[in-house]
Amino acid sequence: MRHGDFTGLARDYARFRPGYAPQVATAILSYVGAAVASIDAADVGAGTGIWTRTLAARGLHSVVAVEPNDDMRAQGIATSRGARIVWRKGSAEATGLPDNSADLVTMASSLHWADFDKACDEFYRILRPWGVFVALWNPRLIEANPLLAEIEGQITRLKPDIQRVSSGRSGITERLTELLSSKPLFSEVLYLEGRHSVEQTPEQYLGAWRSVNDLQVQLGPELFAKFLDLTEKRIAGLATIETTYLTRAWASRRA
Repeated sequence: MRHGDFTGLARDYARFRPGYAPQVATAILSYVGAAVASIDAADVGAGTGIWTRTLAARGLHSVVAVEPNDDMRAQGIATSRGARIVWRKGSAEATGLPDNSADLVTMASSLHWADFDKACDEFYRILRPWGVFVALWNPRLIEANPLLAEIEGQITRLKPDIQRVSSGRSGITERLTELLSSKPLFSEVLYLEGRHSVEQTPEQYLGAWRSVNDLQVQLGPELFAKFLDLTEKRIAGLATIETTYLTRAWASRRA
């Protein structure tokens, strides 16, 4: 398994990954500053369409999902039947979308895999004047539940030198406000966050872990299997696990 390649993980990703706080979606669409029914949106690095479907459900004029990985895109198409979403193969650096075609461009839990500078150039190209780019993540808020913190601690005990690419609370998110503010292509950087809680069955909780690429790459097959085994034993007998997610979003306007 390679960093950023979700081939083979797409089914678990589609079935078990959580959504994003709905109040953050409301705030983002309000920030665009246009009637929702008139907004053309592009969700880049759309994965299996978890965030894409959130946008489509709000009644936007159009929603395009751009995803480079064939496995993820196929799951997205399968799980988005009936939604008004157009799926395309492409990447953050080369979306294949026309110039000035979007009022809103988003990357949900995926910007950390992209070349930041090239992606910003591409988003500037496809956004209309004063259009909005948003990067967002939905990490677990482990402080909200001691059980979550205990399980998370198993990772560093198994591999003390682990350095996560991004869990939404590390990596690029530590400096994203500064990175966007330094870009003359964008202005008015805005940070948003919101929480929502989900009751997950043990199967759903473990399934969400199985969909994580970065952790599997860094731990390797044996340590990752050991982590899943330890986690499964720890939650055995529980009907549900209450998991709080923190949606963090950075919005910036095309200059």
